[in-house]
Amino acid sequence: MRALCRDCLQDAQLEAPGRRCLACGSPRLLHHPERDALTIAHVDCDAFYASVEKRDNPALADKPVIIGGGKRGVVSTCCYVARTFGVRSAMPMFKALEACPDAIVIRPDMAKYTRIGRDIRQMMLELTPQVEPLSIDEAFLDLGGTERLHGRSPALTLAVFARRVENEVGITVSVGLSYAKFLAKIASDMNKPRGFSILGRAEAVAFLAARPLGILPGVGKAAVEKLAELGFRRVGDLAEAPVEQLFRALGKDGPRLQRLSRGTDDRKISPERDARSVSSETTFDTDIADLEDLEPIMWRMAEKTAARLRKAGLAGRTVTLKLKTADFRLLTRSRQLHEPTQLAKRLYDEAHELLAAEPKRQRYRLLGVGVTDLGDGALADHGDLADTATPRIAAMERAIETLRGKFGSEAVIKGVGLGRDPAISRKR
Repeated sequence: MRALCRDCLQDAQLEAPGRRCLACGSPRLLHHPERDALTIAHVDCDAFYASVEKRDNPALADKPVIIGGGKRGVVSTCCYVARTFGVRSAMPMFKALEACPDAIVIRPDMAKYTRIGRDIRQMMLELTPQVEPLSIDEAFLDLGGTERLHGRSPALTLAVFARRVENEVGITVSVGLSYAKFLAKIASDMNKPRGFSILGRAEAVAFLAARPLGILPGVGKAAVEKLAELGFRRVGDLAEAPVEQLFRALGKDGPRLQRLSRGTDDRKISPERDARSVSSETTFDTDIADLEDLEPIMWRMAEKTAARLRKAGLAGRTVTLKLKTADFRLLTRSRQLHEPTQLAKRLYDEAHELLAAEPKRQRYRLLGVGVTDLGDGALADHGDLADTATPRIAAMERAIETLRGKFGSEAVIKGVGLGRDPAISRKR
């Protein structure tokens, strides 16, 4: 069996498992019987936001770092040092600080993270056009047929890519390589950070059998509980069950989950992933009940969502109001429009009616405005003979956006965006 050194990229015959690289002494050797036959990869940046902040401030290198809002916000991500204290993504900030009181909290700088994520995405596209982004910091890649282009196997191409990101961008990535998408994603989580793990065909079923059901894509907490009630607790339980039983219990999801449990995933890499929703939300430092206090915040969320729609060339037909109550109950309320829009005013008007219908004196800790049912922005907000106001509103919002682009976000503020402004701890 051959072993690839992920540090010096030497590829040599492995005389005994576990030995160090003979060229540089590194223990980071990549060896697997199917190494050069597999082409589906999942690449995930390690603790992306926190890694970027540590890169930009070396004094943070060995410190526990949390990226998130104030005490009322939640953890966006955290570094691996903070994780040793039990801090996790999506944890309420006050709990994170109880677990790690010495943590350094940094507010997210999404513009910076997006810029760096795009740089890494461009590096991926230099490997293959078959890149399917999952988020700002992770993607699937299909490197099938790239051997002649790069003069090396997909495994070696990915090792070169990981080292390039580390050297040129200053953060690390973890790589999973397999023959199927969900297995590649599982593999990328196996040896973080700076990991590179392989799951081949010969081992997939045995590897999966003892794993909890939550490892399968599409199986969340509620699904795990439902499957447990039916007697399924491990992936191997699904693999061995009669498919008729699974279909009766789970419908069409039953056969799908059994195929996955047996290591079969026929999904292809989809380079073009259409956005399903566009939204903006914010968490407050103190709970808010008064509609008068919520209105300016809701307007700003509507403006941000509208700006994101225009930037992406999209428009939405369904407006969604997202609320989180003081006791952490999540509420979503939606209303469909008669035509798609990318106007802040229409988003605000619909969200305002949805909020006004909620119980009075209810206290909220989060508010968001979003849209779904997305389509081409060029087809939105043209108005007609009976609606001459919409084109004027659209022109006005575009003019305001232009002024803000030149003179800053505070250059023009509509009256509804003023008023009492309770402190906000986190925005997205």
